[in-house]
Amino acid sequence: MNNFEEKTIHTEKIFNGKIIDLQVDDVVLPNGENSKREIVKHPGAVAVIPITKDNKIVFVKQYRKPLEKTLVEIPAGKLDNNEQPLAAAIRELEEETGYTTKELNFVTSFYSSPGFADELVYIYVTDTLEKLETPVPGDDDEFVEIVELTLDKAKQYVEEEMIHDAKTNYAVLYLHALGRM
Repeated sequence: MNNFEEKTIHTEKIFNGKIIDLQVDDVVLPNGENSKREIVKHPGAVAVIPITKDNKIVFVKQYRKPLEKTLVEIPAGKLDNNEQPLAAAIRELEEETGYTTKELNFVTSFYSSPGFADELVYIYVTDTLEKLETPVPGDDDEFVEIVELTLDKAKQYVEEEMIHDAKTNYAVLYLHALGRM
């Protein structure tokens, strides 16, 4: 056991849902004491930074029930069973925006909230968008509006907290750092 490792001695499954599972682990801490950890298990997610030919970023505007407000976000979604992140990224791009691409470039991956969840988010970028002739139907319970913004306008949305989630803030910061728009 390394200096920080917590050894699991018992796991109690609390809830199995459509998107997440919840468990409570009894653990032995590095100092030998016992504690509990509430853990959200998630299959992982993908997100795409889609850039149009006229240098606008394609976002989706949607209501987020846990926050009780509407946000503007880059297209994203969870991985289906055994789905590869690249395939999921193309699927989500098509379902949420009506665009597709033949070229997605991996940017990074990150854990969304490692203090209580194991969700790993994979981020891709593309500037070779093609409008689909026939839109791909999205999820039945998902309602989105397409919003295309310049990088400057997206930065303004960050300041106004209309863009207020980690993956989209990362996307805006990434494009700003590149100085490419």
